[in-house]
Order: sequence, then structure tokens, then C-alpha cells
Amino acid sequence: MSNFLDITGCGIEFQTPKGSFRALRDVNLKIKKGEYISLIGHSGCGKSTVLNIVAGLLQATEGGAVLNGKEVNEPGPERAVVFQNHSLLPWLTAYQNVELAVKTVFKGKKSKAEMKEWIEHNLALVHMDHAMHKRPDEISGGMKQRVGIARALAMEPEVLLMDEPFGALDALTRAHLQDSLMEIQKDLNNTVIMITHDVDEAVLLSDRIVMMTNGPAATIGEILDIELERPRNRLELADDPRYNHYRSQVLQFLYEKQKKVEHISDVKSKKSDGKTKVA
Repeated sequence: MSNFLDITGCGIEFQTPKGSFRALRDVNLKIKKGEYISLIGHSGCGKSTVLNIVAGLLQATEGGAVLNGKEVNEPGPERAVVFQNHSLLPWLTAYQNVELAVKTVFKGKKSKAEMKEWIEHNLALVHMDHAMHKRPDEISGGMKQRVGIARALAMEPEVLLMDEPFGALDALTRAHLQDSLMEIQKDLNNTVIMITHDVDEAVLLSDRIVMMTNGPAATIGEILDIELERPRNRLELADDPRYNHYRSQVLQFLYEKQKKVEHISDVKSKKSDGKTKVA
């Protein structure tokens, strides 16, 4: 498979009242169609910034992203975002929330009957067809997030961008939604980029895990290929030595290698200030 999303030399600097702040530097990532990529790292490492650049919500100061040969410089329906907060309109039903996205993308392309069928199809994909006429205040947090995913899928995006989509959910609901997402990705072969703080979630769902260094000036520290056969069963993988090896590698990066990186950065900073003392 050829790369269809290229993030090349990507860096971004923000202006603040205290001066410029470099959030990212030299981020390079090539993603193939149908890949499931997880971005993981400590808070403030620029994961959401990378996602927002791909979404077209932020403009990189250097470099940027190219999707299917076209530079990304603004939001577009080929890139749908699912946030941790479901962002549903509270006065609309689940059906109407999805309908709003479908009408925006497919107006003049699908008939009224085709739109209705498409909306119901996407709600069925996330197992929400039984509650499509309920408003957000009448359904659980997990069900709201399912509707948010259905709304994103209904746009037929080339890339599904997910910013900690299950972070606010209880463990059981989270597990059910992870399983649903694996089913959907298997059926639709979507390209997915997901931010997560959950190591087990990253190993379970991903083809590759992109581990970010700590900010400021965060970048990609390591990329881990997850060579586990699909479909994946969480119960079977719990005792799989490969699964536990991958999990250990991510934890080692986050809690051991990052400390070494920070220590080296501190030493370099002190050297540049002329304050380094050799014991």
C-alpha cells in the first residue's frame, strides 16, 4: 500500500503573552490507507496539536500534512473528528444529529430516501438504531459517544481522527466501544488516527503506536509496529506474550526513556547557560 497521508517536517509555534512557545518540531509520519495509528504520550506532548493540523484546524509553522496528494490547509469532510466530548446538539435526536452532518456533505448528491437509509445504516453500525429517536439527555455517555462516531462515519471520511474518544467512559463501556470500533474498522477499512493515554487501548486497536516525546518542542520519539493478527480478542490477548511485550515497550518509553530524554535536555540547557557542574 502506498502512503496516502504524509506529515512532513511538521512544527508549530504559538505566540503567547510571555513570548513564543514551540509546541512541535520536525514531526514526520507516513500513513497508509486503512492503517490504525495511535498517538500516545504524556500530557502536553503535542498529540492534539498533531491531530488538529491533520484536521486542518491548525496551520503548521513549518512543514505540514498532505492527504492523497493535496495539502491540508483547512477542515474538510474527508477528515472527520470525534472528540472526547460527544459534542451532540442537545435539542436534536440521535438521528437528527447524524442527519445534520449527512445533509451538509451529501446535499444534492443523495435523495431524501437515500439519506434516511444512510443515516439509519450508520446508527446501526454503532448499535444505536434502537435509540435513534432519543435526545442526548435520554441516553448514556457511552451511547452519546456512539452517536458521535456514527455522525463522523456518515460523512464517509477518508481519515477518522479521534481525540481520546473513550477517555471519559467507564471501563466496561470503553471496552464495548473499543470492540465496536474494531468491527467497524474491519468492515470499512477506515484510516484512523487516535489519541489515547491508555496503553492497553493503544496495543489492542493499533497497527502502529506513535510515541511522542514530552513538550515543549515535542516530536516523535519512537514508532512501534503492532504485529498482532486481526480480528483481535481482548481476552485471548491478555495472556499473549507478544501483547504483553508490546505493552511493556510502550510503558518503558513513557516512564523510563522519557526520563533519560528529559535529563539530557536539562544538562544541555544548563551547559548553554554555563552552569553545568561536573562531579
